[in-house]
Amino acid sequence: MLLSSIHAAFFFTVVLLIATAYFLMGGLPLLILKHDVPLDARFVRGFFNVYYRVAFWASLGACVSYALWGRYAFALGAAANVAATLALKHYLLLAMAQLGARIEASDVAAIGHFRRVHGVALLVNLLQLTAIVWGVLQLSQQLR
Repeated sequence: MLLSSIHAAFFFTVVLLIATAYFLMGGLPLLILKHDVPLDARFVRGFFNVYYRVAFWASLGACVSYALWGRYAFALGAAANVAATLALKHYLLLAMAQLGARIEASDVAAIGHFRRVHGVALLVNLLQLTAIVWGVLQLSQQLR
């Protein structure tokens, strides 16, 4: 069981690293959208919805795998990412949906707010990626 939990922990960690980096790099160019049409808001919201789903399942898998491996600090870190992902999915996607509706109703101020929410989502994504990389570096130090 220990050997398979190690492999699973590494698998889920790599999935989380790739997904977080991919969605960060994919989300940055979306900031050039004017966000002045409802389709832009729906696309960006859908983009982050996919990320939060992948991040949730990868973090949950990493959490369980690290716990089975006996690396409880890393399991706790992955659990924190699960909680953060759920909170972000709820609050940021809700804000994007509400702002998207305001954009559809021709509220010009909503465009700026939507861009800021988009920017915050990317900043949090960068913080998540930084924490994951830091955790991998810590784990590599422990395995030496």
